[in-house]
Amino acid sequence: MIRFLKHSEIDFDKWDGCITQAINGIFYGYSWYLDMCARSWDALVEDDYRAVMPLPYRKKAGIKYIFQPFFIQQLGVFSTYSLTEDISARFLKAIPPGFRFGEFNMNTYNTLPGTHPMVSGKGITYELDLIAPYDQLAGKYSNNTRRNIKKAAGSGVFITSHGRPEEIIHTFRRHRGATNVPFKEKDYLVLKHLIYAGIHRRMVSLKCAYSATNDFCAGVVFFKSHNKSVWLFSGATEEARKNNAMSLLVDDYIREHAGKNLTLDFEGSSDANLARFYRGFGSEECVFLHIRFNRLPLLVNPLLNAYLCVRKYLK
Repeated sequence: MIRFLKHSEIDFDKWDGCITQAINGIFYGYSWYLDMCARSWDALVEDDYRAVMPLPYRKKAGIKYIFQPFFIQQLGVFSTYSLTEDISARFLKAIPPGFRFGEFNMNTYNTLPGTHPMVSGKGITYELDLIAPYDQLAGKYSNNTRRNIKKAAGSGVFITSHGRPEEIIHTFRRHRGATNVPFKEKDYLVLKHLIYAGIHRRMVSLKCAYSATNDFCAGVVFFKSHNKSVWLFSGATEEARKNNAMSLLVDDYIREHAGKNLTLDFEGSSDANLARFYRGFGSEECVFLHIRFNRLPLLVNPLLNAYLCVRKYLK
């Protein structure tokens, strides 16, 4: 039986135990991670935490709606037993009517019939299985990726695991984050706390690239759990785009972890250039479903649509 639980009713030890044991568990689902990314979240729980689904929500003009928090690509149903289309559908059906609107992502293990009324589209992430030896993995790089790695190495770029999270965040804000990014000051603060919380739990590793003159070029935050390492956040300077430091950085990470039972998840992107960059390392597309439902009165919908259009433009 699937029950709806308010945040105060959740047994967080059992919740986190479910995420740890889930066949599709990932750090996004842990209670401490959700607490940091979403100020408010309730949940759907099956039986004695056999399967769970977090429901991060906000309220706007008195309307309670489910949303996708920043720094969480996928949520949906996490289960300790095999998942089917029917299970995903039952959880979605169990979302209480008090949530008048919802727009969020399921995870790559959650499937639904193509005709399901709540499926509004598909997202793509890129994953690379690192269990093979390095030479075999590198043999699947694109020609362009090989050229970029060689160029970076030839220009004196070097990689270290001893960078600072603040340096990566600052670089992102100064360069890519300067325009068309919806993050606010409080979001960057959440990100910094997430990274340090992950470091404390031995779930986060950093890779940073520096130029031959010891100037910071690029950095990536990798968040690891359940035999998966997720590219959570990155920052790169204009110099990095010229000397291809990021290509050497990723190659260094792959070289270090080759032969391990680990999957590198690039977290995908709607940017065609970034998608090409990820594919250049031999990664493969993995699909997750976008969910949207609308239980609002017809008179409210024009205002909702205007809000969604503005938000989409900002992204």
